[in-house]
Amino acid sequence: MKRILLIKLTSLGDLIHALPALTDARGFYPDIEIDWLIDENFAEIASWHPAIKRIFTTNHREWRHGLTKPKTLSSIYSLINKLRSTEYDLVIDGQGNFKTGLFTLCMKGLRCGFDKHSVREPIAHLAYQKKISSSRKSHAINRLRELFASALEYPIPKDPPECGILEDRFRQPSCTLPESYLVFVHNASWRTKLWPESHWIELIKMAVDRGYKILLPWGNSEEEARAKRLAISSHVQVLPKLSLSEVGYVLKRAVASVSMDTGLSHLIAALNIPSLTLYGATDSGLIGASGKNQLYLRTTLHCAPCNKKKCKLEPTSNTPPCLAQITPELVFNKLLQLLPKNPV
Repeated sequence: MKRILLIKLTSLGDLIHALPALTDARGFYPDIEIDWLIDENFAEIASWHPAIKRIFTTNHREWRHGLTKPKTLSSIYSLINKLRSTEYDLVIDGQGNFKTGLFTLCMKGLRCGFDKHSVREPIAHLAYQKKISSSRKSHAINRLRELFASALEYPIPKDPPECGILEDRFRQPSCTLPESYLVFVHNASWRTKLWPESHWIELIKMAVDRGYKILLPWGNSEEEARAKRLAISSHVQVLPKLSLSEVGYVLKRAVASVSMDTGLSHLIAALNIPSLTLYGATDSGLIGASGKNQLYLRTTLHCAPCNKKKCKLEPTSNTPPCLAQITPELVFNKLLQLLPKNPV
């Protein structure tokens, strides 16, 4: 039996990208046991995969504000001691930055990660004993599949990526859900990944006119406020604050989705929910939502994808021109390709 520690802390989309590699590894080593060191805010994701034995969590978002405080240092020291109580066959850094490199360096077991030409932050490669090459132009899912295959010494499967999510781990939320609905994921972590609210309103009107009900998820107060502004009809429901496992339950039952480039778009794709994702500043070829029935709409603006959080053309604008040029009519016509002809 092989015992592995995966170190990959964040974020939602990046963590979803790691799941196919776990499925591959379990396919070649059915009795493999993988422990996962992950940000406490995303620990539910680790619990969804059958290969995961134990979950260890970090609180590094808080730690960085008080690294010199005794309580913080004690918390970090305690976590490292827990992890070092097991000698792993392999320790795999699936994130490849300074933080995860430090954690990897402290572990017992053969330390594996991307080499200096492939890793996200080059300094991290110094922590690894087994260094693996992968093109930075490849999709993130493929890179992680290559990392696990090379570390565990099995051939990279030719099958399409399979996340292997245990959907019975999802939890039904307490709110009442319509019998049939679309999910519109209007939020994103960068301003340059937000579609104009006026475009969302027009799209919502078109969908409601066709008889569809729409659910709007959110994750923070700013996103909740936006969702409430978009709730222009009784057919539009702003969801309450949900856990990730409750969000998974809601998404799995959707007829289809329209999403920005954000973590939930990758969960939607992993669940094979028909979805249209809009890309402006980011590159769908490197981090695009991967799954069945996934459509992309990309801007044709000359400077895209820029991978910038601030638009160089209109740095003070809340409406990035790359996404503004993707019209509601174009989105709705693409969405129709994913929808059944007659809403339930």
